[in-house]
Amino acid sequence: MKRWLTLFMVSVILLSFTACYADEGSSSSALEPISIGVLPDVDSIPLIIADKNGYFKDEGVEVNIQQFKSAPDRDSALQSGKIDGAVSDILAAAFANDGGFNVKITSLTNGTYKLLVNKDKGISDVSALKDKSIAISTNTIIEYVTDKMLAEGGLKPEDVHKVAIPQIPTRLEMLQNGKIDAATLPDPLASVAVKNGAVLLNSTDKLNINPGVLLFTADAIDKKADSIEAMYRAYNKAVEYLGKEPVSSYVDVLINDVGFPEDIKDSISLPKYEKATLPSQEDFDGVITWLTDKKLIKNAYNFDQLVEKRFVR
Repeated sequence: MKRWLTLFMVSVILLSFTACYADEGSSSSALEPISIGVLPDVDSIPLIIADKNGYFKDEGVEVNIQQFKSAPDRDSALQSGKIDGAVSDILAAAFANDGGFNVKITSLTNGTYKLLVNKDKGISDVSALKDKSIAISTNTIIEYVTDKMLAEGGLKPEDVHKVAIPQIPTRLEMLQNGKIDAATLPDPLASVAVKNGAVLLNSTDKLNINPGVLLFTADAIDKKADSIEAMYRAYNKAVEYLGKEPVSSYVDVLINDVGFPEDIKDSISLPKYEKATLPSQEDFDGVITWLTDKKLIKNAYNFDQLVEKRFVR
């Protein structure tokens, strides 16, 4: 009897140790939550879908998506530590590092930017924009792609009057109301403008350029690498979903949860989303050349200085 009791007590103690070890192991493997800033553009849709469809939860990571109406607001939140990463662009990564704030590009995003003119201006060609006003967000991906599209039409940046309007919805409104001649907008708001009569002059997909990226602070990469990896697994699941599902099956999410305008139901144009991949060397070099030529940054960064490759397989 004593022997049986002894064996029983030993078993209880061993089970207790096992339970404690399991609890300790599960708590130590818990993923840190991460916050990502997004703008009202199609680049952000895989993240929105990953959140809505529960893919982040499936991967055991909490991802807080914070929405911003302008790139400066997003970048301010990033530098103040309110968010860990952002749907952004190569320019923003270069600016941040040039200012002493270390961020790394972790993957490409898929988006389209379009140069549009007001329907009443009688303009159907980029070359006719000479001396006209164009609404942009200065020193951002918007100005970069605008210069590229102007050059394709035979114009120099100084041939037009650039008007700084950082907030994307305001830029759309001013274009539609005729308070500005032209504007460069991301989709889906660019598609809304076209639906309402704006004339499409050129776009980044026609030029085959894509400087949009997802980036994270060096601190987040150092401390939350496992969470970022889990986020990317969920991101890739969302890309698979977007590749096979019709827009109609999730368009209400974009309107109700993200704040995209109701008009996108009949007009939204989505890119072909890719699973997480790195930006091209050509797009990277094009941005850095533009920034250094304009003397906007002091350092001519190379690809490996700004790009973190560990999260892309």
